[in-house]
Amino acid sequence: MTSPTPPQAAARERAGEPGLATTVALYTLARLGLLAVTTVVLAVIGVPWLVALLVALVVALPLSMVLFRGLRGRLDRAIAASTARRSSERASLRAQLRGDVGPPPSPDMPSPEVPSGPPAAASAAGGAAGEAPTGADPARPTDEGPTR
Repeated sequence: MTSPTPPQAAARERAGEPGLATTVALYTLARLGLLAVTTVVLAVIGVPWLVALLVALVVALPLSMVLFRGLRGRLDRAIAASTARRSSERASLRAQLRGDVGPPPSPDMPSPEVPSGPPAAASAAGGAAGEAPTGADPARPTDEGPTR
């Protein structure tokens, strides 16, 4: 399977970039903190709590876009990295399911030796009766007979 710490995560940790979950949590906490501070400031001025909360909701959005520009950029990079990693994993899995490539090598186990051709017994005997021809996909129908 996969190792507990993928190489991308190890490289990101060395670079000082937190993961996607950490970045989302930081950005969410920063936005909620700005909302709380704005609400408290308006309430201290004498605005009723409910009105202060509603005004803070409207004011906190443009303020967070200005104040948390760097954090938003880091969140965008984390999302892009996660999307790219998942796309490559999906492409690798699809290739494995198609049979194009073997599974990725596990760091714990050496890669198995794959024979380069068909087994000698099957090729010498011409294959057993009922077997699909060499190189044919047994799940795919052949062009023999009418199709329904």
